[in-house]
Amino acid sequence: MSLPAPPTAVIAEDEPVLARSLARLLAQLWPELSIVGVADDGLQATELALAHAPDVMFLDIRMPGRNGIEVAEAVADDWPEGRAVPLFVFVTAYDSYAVPAFERAAVDYLLKPVTPERLQQSVARLKVRLAERAASPQAGEMAALMGRMQAIAAPEAVPEAELAERIKVLRAGVGNTVRMIPLAEVVCFEATEKYVNVVTPSGEALVRMSLRELMARIDSSDFIQVHRSVLVNANAIQSATRDENGHYSLAVRGLQRPLKVSRAFGHLFRPM
Repeated sequence: MSLPAPPTAVIAEDEPVLARSLARLLAQLWPELSIVGVADDGLQATELALAHAPDVMFLDIRMPGRNGIEVAEAVADDWPEGRAVPLFVFVTAYDSYAVPAFERAAVDYLLKPVTPERLQQSVARLKVRLAERAASPQAGEMAALMGRMQAIAAPEAVPEAELAERIKVLRAGVGNTVRMIPLAEVVCFEATEKYVNVVTPSGEALVRMSLRELMARIDSSDFIQVHRSVLVNANAIQSATRDENGHYSLAVRGLQRPLKVSRAFGHLFRPM
């Protein structure tokens, strides 16, 4: 019987001194762990993860390109089917930086500067999780991760007193004009950093709110989430096509380009 391959990891940290310090501590505390890549921004971290398929990722929260949570979500979205996604450990300089959210999406989180004692605890936790994963189906690990990622993206509950304020007609800016767009005319919503792009067959417009806020306030059951940044009108979906990597893309009425479906929502389009 062949021995299992040694565990691998990617470090994402935009401060070189801290990246070297973390790698040095890991070499001392977990000598069998192989660091297969070090990234100094979120986009490179995503590329390294998909190229090397590490068992663990240590992700700085605040990085150029993508923050740590966005990297974890992007990696999970594009991860090859049939392989266990990495175990994520977030690293942050702020002990009050949405720690409860990190705990839902990560095996652990570490505060900067990382101490040997705290890292030793994290290593022990990671070893247990890797052992459990080796003994259980990979599909269960993927389902658990996707559940945690969806918990972060889930819309916040709206108090009963605010239900009357739910949106039925959107007021979207187009230059100096404000378009009044009934929800039924919307093909899809696409989140950007500070806005939501409202797409209709006649054009696009922006509203100044987050996708989470919009999801909580629209008064419609017709919209489904197909990606962490996309809601689509179910009545406008014409077909879903699955590629060789298991990813779905949607052909949507009134939209000239396909919409990508993340792996977390691919089950919505499997044949009945």
